[in-house]
Amino acid sequence: MSTLNAYNGMYELEFERPLTALERQIAELETSQSAPSPGLDFASEVRKLRQSHTAMLKKIYANLNAWNTVKVARHPGRPQAIDYIRNFVKDFAELHGDRRFGDDPAIISGFGRIGSHKCLVIAHNKGKDTRERIACHFGCAHPEGYRKALRCMKLAEKFKLPVVTLIDTPGAYPGIGAEERGQAEAIAVNLREMANLKTPIVCAVIGEGASGGALGIGVGDRLAMMQYAWYSVISPEGCAAILWKTATPDTNAAAADALKLTAADNLKYGTIDHVIDEPLGGAHRNPAAAADQLEKWLTQTLRELKRQKIENLMHKRYERLRSVGAYENA
Repeated sequence: MSTLNAYNGMYELEFERPLTALERQIAELETSQSAPSPGLDFASEVRKLRQSHTAMLKKIYANLNAWNTVKVARHPGRPQAIDYIRNFVKDFAELHGDRRFGDDPAIISGFGRIGSHKCLVIAHNKGKDTRERIACHFGCAHPEGYRKALRCMKLAEKFKLPVVTLIDTPGAYPGIGAEERGQAEAIAVNLREMANLKTPIVCAVIGEGASGGALGIGVGDRLAMMQYAWYSVISPEGCAAILWKTATPDTNAAAADALKLTAADNLKYGTIDHVIDEPLGGAHRNPAAAADQLEKWLTQTLRELKRQKIENLMHKRYERLRSVGAYENA
């Protein structure tokens, strides 16, 4: 049985309000259906409302703009890395500490099995409730988190096991302590070492993918995004604060459009290799189906990469990284 459950509907996205109204009507009719009244066909009315709900859901999500995509990626009911790990990573054994400073709960790292593939899984951890979120700094990792990830990657390389990373962060932690302990250096070292790691690396952006915080565990042979995730050099709010000196709904939306941060945009510009489809209405509406889609892509990609000689894999990884950002003058 899946360990993922659909969100309970307590949180409402502004652009989904018409859907919420329909859902309330359906719930009321279903309640009335339990006490049948002569001459009233509640079942037929419920069917019609469900059809309208599905049609509206398709229309809204077919025309989702960049800023609303960011809102979906931040939905509190959206499955996090820990949900996916519990759902399809078997025999997961977590490893702790960077052997230099301490353990960072914003980075989860451990060995397990995805399908038939033994691998190392590294992921951002945002926390499920207020206490966990504060402890995890809302998924913003410290340098010890990136050093822990690298320590575990070196173990995976030693034992010839592939690495899977699940990216979901608003950015690396920007505090004084993190800077004192070498935040930028830790991320830079990870970029260099992951580019040269002699084992397959598969990366997936499952929610937010911002700046160096995402790149610190985001260098690999394949990089995919969930359909309603976002991936960019900076958050829309950060971009708006720089360009317009203020972050408002209007400037945030303008920044999101300019950053080209959606999965479709990143695929178009060659930043990523694949878009993983989500259930209708986003992963928060059907987390189990989203987990199935992610697991399917990971197992297929791991199977493909493991068949290649490591020398060929390293060469292709180098060529892939060199091609990111390439352009031609018209």
